[in-house]
Amino acid sequence: MPFALFLLGVAVFAQGTSEFMLAGLVSDIARDLGVSVPTAGALTSAFAAGMVVGAPLMAALGRRWSRRGALLGFLVAFLGVHVVGALTDSFGVLLATRVVGALANAGFLAVALVTAVDMVEPRAKGRATSVLLGGVTLACVVGVPAGALLGQLWGWRAAFWAVALVSVPALLAVVRSVPGGAGDSARPALRGELRSLRGPRLRVTLLLGTLVNGATFCTFTYLAPLVTKVTGLGGGWVPVVLALFGAGSFVGVGVGGRFADRRPGVVLGVGGGALCLGWGALALGAGTPGVVLGLVFVQGALSFGVGSTLISQVLYAAPGAPTLSGGFATAAFNVGAALGPWLGGTAIGGGLGYRSPLWVSAVLVALSLVVAGGAGGLARRRNRGAGRSRTRASSEEVSPAPGRRSRLTA
Repeated sequence: MPFALFLLGVAVFAQGTSEFMLAGLVSDIARDLGVSVPTAGALTSAFAAGMVVGAPLMAALGRRWSRRGALLGFLVAFLGVHVVGALTDSFGVLLATRVVGALANAGFLAVALVTAVDMVEPRAKGRATSVLLGGVTLACVVGVPAGALLGQLWGWRAAFWAVALVSVPALLAVVRSVPGGAGDSARPALRGELRSLRGPRLRVTLLLGTLVNGATFCTFTYLAPLVTKVTGLGGGWVPVVLALFGAGSFVGVGVGGRFADRRPGVVLGVGGGALCLGWGALALGAGTPGVVLGLVFVQGALSFGVGSTLISQVLYAAPGAPTLSGGFATAAFNVGAALGPWLGGTAIGGGLGYRSPLWVSAVLVALSLVVAGGAGGLARRRNRGAGRSRTRASSEEVSPAPGRRSRLTA
């Protein structure tokens, strides 16, 4: 893998840290800016909404620039809004910076996905994607706990300053390592890219990504109360469990990337089935600490192994939309990241207990398997029908009806 890919992963690490770190900072922000905790929680929702809406829009906007220019523009904007956020005393301004930061993050990730696959051979998209997503998983393992620690030591603003500082070397890396016109000369027209997004394979893959990522974040969001209220572990175990999930996700992205290009069907079929069963097993064994600690790691690995493979399959499914495919992949996965926690919270609010998000996750993955199976069966029937039509057409041309002369022998 080109070294520039790993440098892009540094930027993705900083952006992933920013996306997830508010989980440990919301209470401090609310107290410092004089708002309620639910109001401060809107910062997370604003970021998620910005990612969903911004990914395709920013990817389309980024087409106006070279790949390096787009990456630099988005990264400068991302860095700038974190400086503003660290300095402001206004909750409204902070909320606006989260929206703008999400738009910049979405645009950067969409362009970075396309830039990454252009740096490698055509059949290595899965490995290139896994390097970028490794930055997200490292954010879960290292960045988010570090942000929470900085918030405890020096206040929530320190975490914002840290994200800005980590973005600086990533900015320099893009300047030095990303070719100025990577892939620009072969870039198709916007209308052509939009036509390429109409394929049924792409739509199914985006739906599968939404469902699988929804399952992941449905459980991840409520791991803390599961650990303390169902498993019976103390609050000090929560960072350990979150780190185990993050470590598993890092392993899953790495392993999944090695097989995503050669055996995507195996990764999605076997991995998806194991993921579904694993959520159910974790729900049943949530009262046993050893089961929880083991399965959290396994589920993190399976979730991100399957998820990263789906992202690479989006890029394979839309070769005619090299810019917009990354944007739509980013949007679909963030729809899942918003949908899953809402479904899990609804289940808990309905009195089903803290195990219920695990069952919701199992149902979402099971639904993705049903959709994938149905789409695969439909595609096979369509291909068989097309094959029979070609066979009949060929037969009629070679053996004309009585009274007619064959074009081959005329």
